[in-house]
Amino acid sequence: MMTVPINPAEVEFSAIRAQGPGGQNVNKVSCAVHARFDIAASSLPDAVKTRLLALRDSRITQAGVVVLKAQQSRSLEQNKEDAMRRLQALVDSAAEVPLVRRPTRPTRGSQRRRLDEKTRSGQVKALRGKISE
Repeated sequence: MMTVPINPAEVEFSAIRAQGPGGQNVNKVSCAVHARFDIAASSLPDAVKTRLLALRDSRITQAGVVVLKAQQSRSLEQNKEDAMRRLQALVDSAAEVPLVRRPTRPTRGSQRRRLDEKTRSGQVKALRGKISE
């Protein structure tokens, strides 16, 4: 697996209030994180940028900005680390060059076997008809 390092200075973090249960802590503490990463303005290699932009991912906006929301932890720092880890995983998945499928032709023996089986099944079906005297 190929790892392309992400410059942390290119990721913009903003603290927001987390959703869900948590009582007073959720109501008054902004510990969830929105991480924004502009693909076009980043220092990633061009090939990785094009593959990232070609992904059909709901986290990537029309403008080419990856938006991740991290709110698993009650700590702002842990949520930032979680967002960076998920962003790194996304970039690493786009860094892998997909294998190009090269079409192959069936061998002459496999073609002959397929046609023989078709003939045999056709004869079996012909025998299922009504018997005429």
